Amino acid sequence: MRTDIEERAIRLAEYITENRVTVRAAAKKFGISKSTVHKDITERLEGVNPELYSEVRGLLDLNKAERHIRGGIATRKKYKGE
Repeated sequence: MRTDIEERAIRLAEYITENRVTVRAAAKKFGISKSTVHKDITERLEGVNPELYSEVRGLLDLNKAERHIRGGIATRKKYKGE
């Protein structure tokens, strides 16, 4: 039987993959901390739904590889006043 924590992990993973969002965006949408989202996705989901885990893991790895680019864009916007 699944607990509500496992169900939350599945809902988070589905949201992240469907909308291709970051952990931060998912945390804001669900009203929980980034740490909780990350723990649900990286630790709890693997035992509950391995297929969904591998899909989300790929997206998280892509986000991690691209984050320095997004940070640079945000800094540029901040100092240009956009």
